[in-house]
Amino acid sequence: MEEEGGDAFLRDAWQRPSGGRLEGDGISRLVEGGTLLERGGCGFSHVKGAALPPSATQHRGAELAGAPFEAMGVSLVFHPKNPYVPTVHMNVRMLAAMPAGKAPVVWFGGGMDLTPYYGFEADARHFHVVNRDALAPFGADKYPRFKRWCDEYFFLKHRDEPRGIGGVFFDDFAEGGFDAGFALMRAVGDAFLPAWLPIARLRRATAYGERERDFQAYRRGRYVEFNLVYDRGTLFGLQSGGRTESILMSMPPVVTWRYDWRPEPGSPEARLYSEFLRPRDWAAEEGAAS
Repeated sequence: MEEEGGDAFLRDAWQRPSGGRLEGDGISRLVEGGTLLERGGCGFSHVKGAALPPSATQHRGAELAGAPFEAMGVSLVFHPKNPYVPTVHMNVRMLAAMPAGKAPVVWFGGGMDLTPYYGFEADARHFHVVNRDALAPFGADKYPRFKRWCDEYFFLKHRDEPRGIGGVFFDDFAEGGFDAGFALMRAVGDAFLPAWLPIARLRRATAYGERERDFQAYRRGRYVEFNLVYDRGTLFGLQSGGRTESILMSMPPVVTWRYDWRPEPGSPEARLYSEFLRPRDWAAEEGAAS
């Protein structure tokens, strides 16, 4: 991404001291005010603790409660400067719990999702087709299942509104054993650049003005709203003892928040709501005219 944007990422290597609730280390990379990315963050982490946090055992209940654990993963969020380039988020992670007297229990999570401000059918189809093809070797059920989970998860329930056009999302995944789960997780991570970068290259030079920037800032407010209400600020972030810096790193750099604003009917901005911010089988529309 440094090569694509021509802007260097800052590097923040961190370490949690031993003996605390959460120990481990990682590297965060961040670019601000870049040519392509107005803010881009990428975090690599490897942590462990004496007891799994409640948010990590929500699917398993008492089975692993209190067990020592290790977790590692990669997480990134790109907020492009040009409003015609969609924001994108991706993460992959592996967790291992070591209950006393039992074999370790390993599971995986991850996914990626696209949050456009202006809708292009060709971009949406491309993003979903790459995700579908990445998951195809692991069974025909995986893409539609993970797409549905993504549509359900990245959704602002209090607004009855999707955050974006989705992608794929999986959590607490342990089907087929370690090798199969690791291969699936890696396939999702490896699909990120082929899914997003062609869209960024295609749209990054599109001319825009104050109107487009205003709409971008407004929609970014929805992104923040989701993160704070449903995601990092509650279940996965602060409750699990995560680094507050990683939550802030994922936030957009310029945001406008207004609760009840809506675009003018018939405008390009309104088209996002009427045609894109609703679940569609984008991959099945492959080959249709854009």
